[in-house]
Amino acid sequence: MAQGSGSAWFETNYLGIGLVVIGAGYGIGKLAASALESMARQPEVAGNIQTAMIIAAALIEGFTFFALLLCWIA
Repeated sequence: MAQGSGSAWFETNYLGIGLVVIGAGYGIGKLAASALESMARQPEVAGNIQTAMIIAAALIEGFTFFALLLCWIA
């Protein structure tokens, strides 16, 4: 590797992007699994649980896009 080529920057940048995507995927998967288990246990509150799950998933995705933007710009 030549010094000053900036390739290390790209490697850490892509590592950060990969960690963000893996973390968001794990978080949304855990959220959905817990919500489905809750709906199976108490079907009468499934609508409330689904609404809360969608809002939480949207917040996770919003944070993910922000983190991806920071990794891309930094």
